[in-house]
Amino acid sequence: MRTAITSARRVVVKAGSSSLTTPDGAIDAARIDALVDALTGWRSPDGGKGREVVFVSSGAIAAGMGPLGLPARPRDLAIQQAAASVGQGLLIARYASSFARYGLGVGQVLLTADDMMRRSHHRNARRTLEQLLAFGVVPIVNENDTVATDEIRFGDNDRLAALVAHLVRADALILLSDVDALYTGDPRLPGSRRIEHVRGPADLDGVRLGGSGRVGTGGMVTKVEAARIAGVPVVLTDAASVGAALAGEEAGTYFHPPVTRPSARRQWLAHATTGQGRLRLDPGAVEAVVRRGKSLLPAGITGVEGDFSAGDPVDMCDEQGGLIARGLVNYDAGEIPDLMGRSTRWLARELGPEYEREIVHRDDLVVLASPETPSRSAAG
Repeated sequence: MRTAITSARRVVVKAGSSSLTTPDGAIDAARIDALVDALTGWRSPDGGKGREVVFVSSGAIAAGMGPLGLPARPRDLAIQQAAASVGQGLLIARYASSFARYGLGVGQVLLTADDMMRRSHHRNARRTLEQLLAFGVVPIVNENDTVATDEIRFGDNDRLAALVAHLVRADALILLSDVDALYTGDPRLPGSRRIEHVRGPADLDGVRLGGSGRVGTGGMVTKVEAARIAGVPVVLTDAASVGAALAGEEAGTYFHPPVTRPSARRQWLAHATTGQGRLRLDPGAVEAVVRRGKSLLPAGITGVEGDFSAGDPVDMCDEQGGLIARGLVNYDAGEIPDLMGRSTRWLARELGPEYEREIVHRDDLVVLASPETPSRSAAG
């Protein structure tokens, strides 16, 4: 038995479009009812309470395809948004009806990547989800496709689910697909072997990850990436096996969590934000930030790029342009050129005591590079 799953009190479960719809893109009521049966059975075993589920559901665009007469998932962003607008109401109504069979209410939570990136929006989303759970309501989370743009979006709900797991401090994450596990290759081909456990990157050496399904945007690549950033035990399996996965049985592929769970703040910085500009650091500053866990001071900056404001996330790079860290900057982009190369003591003496502070404080900074090879690492 997977004791980390059986002991979980709060889980995030994500279902993709192919797990919720018929081949022609319509909502599959029977599949949704079966999924709700499994979630409710785990949430309230023997009629008891104490377990909580946050459900991340794809399917809004897919559900809107049928009513709009679309034969395949549209590529045009405006048509995707129209389909999502039609489909989201149908999807949440179906969930409300299905959970009502057990006397449970649902709450719709639509998020954008910007909501995860902006700290105030991030806090508000967490408070909303926590309050829904306190009321005994099942949150149904989806990306807000009606307003998302190509430039600023999660791209798939696997990544969204991993970020929601951080947001609500979940104990486990279950990713449901149309494939029952991760395989070494296409599971339809002879010689492909099911992978039961992933303890680290070495377990994925030589694995060929397939593309997306017929109506979704994700694939095994996005699911493996979501498992990597989740920071909690993750099970990847199909919708039919969700009950077994929640029961801790040997269903699907089990991704073991890291030994030490990263802080929610640093995981947010690393995986939910996008740098709004770039700061170039000299070798001494790289050493201080990456290897010694220090704050970034003005003296170590050799260049600044982009248009950002104090409080925005910025990327920190070495002299070769390699990404080494990301953090929340304390100055506007226009202020930094006059501060570069100066000590905080000099700045305080010449410009005033309010300038005796870090460009990025170490508490607002996450290292994205290996201490051994900082210039070759990138954000994940």
